Amino acid sequence: MSNERFELSEKDLEAIKISKALAADAVEKAGSGHPGTPISLAGVAYLLYQYEMANDPSDELWLGRDRFVLSAGHASLLQYVQLTLAGYGLEVSDLEELRQWGSLTPGHPEFHHTKGVETTTGPLGAGVSNAVGMAMAARREHGILDPDTPLGESIFDHYVYTVLGDGCLQEGVASEAASLAGTQQLGNLIAIYDDNDISIEGDTDISFTEDPSARFRAYGWQVLDVDWKAGGEYHEDYAALHAALEAARAETSRPSLIRLRTIIAWPSPNKQGSESSHGAKLGGDEVAGLKKNLGLDPEKSFDVPEEILTYTRERAAERARVAREAWDTRFEAWRAGNPTGAELLDRVRDERLPEGLADALPTWEPGDSLATRAASGKVLDALAPVLPELWGGSADLASSNNTSMTGEPSFLPESLAQKDGDGPFGRTIHFGIREHAMGGILNGISLNSITRAYGGTFLVFADYMRPAVRLAAIMEAPSTFVWTHDSIGVGEDGPTHQPIEHLASLRAIPGLDVVRPGDANETAAAWHEILKRHHTPAGLILSRQNLTVNATAEQAAEGVAKGAYVLAEAADSAGAEVAPELVLIATGSEVDVAVKAREILQGQGTPTRVVSAPCLEWFAEQDAAYREAVLPRDVVKVSVEAGIAMCWHQYVGDTGASVSIEHFGASAPGARLFEEYGFTGEHVAEVASQTLAAARA
Repeated sequence: MSNERFELSEKDLEAIKISKALAADAVEKAGSGHPGTPISLAGVAYLLYQYEMANDPSDELWLGRDRFVLSAGHASLLQYVQLTLAGYGLEVSDLEELRQWGSLTPGHPEFHHTKGVETTTGPLGAGVSNAVGMAMAARREHGILDPDTPLGESIFDHYVYTVLGDGCLQEGVASEAASLAGTQQLGNLIAIYDDNDISIEGDTDISFTEDPSARFRAYGWQVLDVDWKAGGEYHEDYAALHAALEAARAETSRPSLIRLRTIIAWPSPNKQGSESSHGAKLGGDEVAGLKKNLGLDPEKSFDVPEEILTYTRERAAERARVAREAWDTRFEAWRAGNPTGAELLDRVRDERLPEGLADALPTWEPGDSLATRAASGKVLDALAPVLPELWGGSADLASSNNTSMTGEPSFLPESLAQKDGDGPFGRTIHFGIREHAMGGILNGISLNSITRAYGGTFLVFADYMRPAVRLAAIMEAPSTFVWTHDSIGVGEDGPTHQPIEHLASLRAIPGLDVVRPGDANETAAAWHEILKRHHTPAGLILSRQNLTVNATAEQAAEGVAKGAYVLAEAADSAGAEVAPELVLIATGSEVDVAVKAREILQGQGTPTRVVSAPCLEWFAEQDAAYREAVLPRDVVKVSVEAGIAMCWHQYVGDTGASVSIEHFGASAPGARLFEEYGFTGEHVAEVASQTLAAARA
């Protein structure tokens, strides 16, 4: 750290004042928004973008950049204004279009929408979990690309900065993620906590009286205090904040929380320190008063002198040029000395899977029997040596989810290593019992762009992580959520652990691939297809109980990728294939039930086709001709799935039927529950026969 006193120039201070005014103007013009925090933290964001972070406005995806996560996403203008001043592609005119149709400045930051935005934030606390994931990803990337270089000295090391508020700290997901970050000793994670004591309902003391500093110290974080309210006269002390950031970067074995005590909307004359400035426009008189207090012309709106805009953009560009020249030199030296690592980096950045991946997948013979969770574990074991970018774990359920690659070390700080090989570059993540944070962390890892991550828990606990799953779908982040124990087949654990409504609920999320393979070969094919897709999250739904293998490896490899396919064709009495009179559609463990029902129906003289439908989203992508060939519209159809029937009417239509469960389960062996609730070949055949007869009547 430098001993010289850090000072901003007059132009810097002018740019900060302008940033505050721009935030007020933008919300005023939009008629809605959150001006308070963007006003009071304008200098914080300016400091980060212009002095602290490694970034390149001309290349927002530069591999060597630091990451910035605005966990307090409602304060989107805090970031938009600095992206404008630094030259990321936003113009002042974009700020004038805040929250409007088609603008680059939506109400909350959106990944893929605005250059420089690293993750979609808004649901409070979610950004904290994303930031933890990004910090973990940076360490893993270092480990697979540059393992011989000490932590902190590699070109792949970078910092993750996040700005959060009182609301973030009150959300459970932030607590889950912060706890894991402390355990993981993520020295590359720096959080700035805007402690302004204000939320929508007023002073935070009405609901939040704990000591966040004590909490984060207990998590294992370094906590640094910067109090701009100290001494009686409010003073935005950027030198003190800069010193805290330097101290945070100097701490390599702990994440850092900078507790910054501020006054929301300062120096607004009447609404500073008030909840009235949090989530609504200030009003014309108040905006004029703010500008007057800042020494700006109250009659002008969106006023950015050209010399200031030129100064901030040239300054950001020059910092980027110097940083890129030094980094690029080191990067080329690394490439020359690490041809294998360079080949891996090029492949993953090009979103290519290694050649021969399909050949590495395990296969099973029809008639074999094993749970799809066990098959998934064997697939991960097979992928481990050929797909180094793939890693993950579970929410303390690895042995049940089968989400540990055999023999792979744990991702842990050296001080917590449990066995030989464990360490900061390990591969198996122990998320702890933190499902919501696990989902957000997986998203952060996926957004960091180099590695692919998966995380497992029971399907019934997908409810705990649904907000993160939804955000993954919004962002098109290729996170893989492994959800096992997928039905009443869980058995004795009873209705609290038996998912009934979850498949329909998850299918309701646009952009999420819900994949429920029917046997081991389908499970291998499902993993392959999931990995081919680089812009879609997937939920892989797996069974606890053993399932009979019905699909050949070849059938699964071809059919699963299409979402639904003909597993067993209708036949006449001589065994020759004929057009079906009935089609049974099933997923997961119920595929074998449908196969058994088909045998009964065929024996009764009803030509019956079985369609395995592991992913309805993938099936919907196929052309109309294929979908008609698999599910002919003029043939009676019956769906078979051990969940609610909500999503099946579009496939079976008014003449069809669904064998489903519309109530909670019970505590009993899974096989008994399947029998009691009608998931047997005999019952499905009976329902199908009655449905066919009714359609013919």
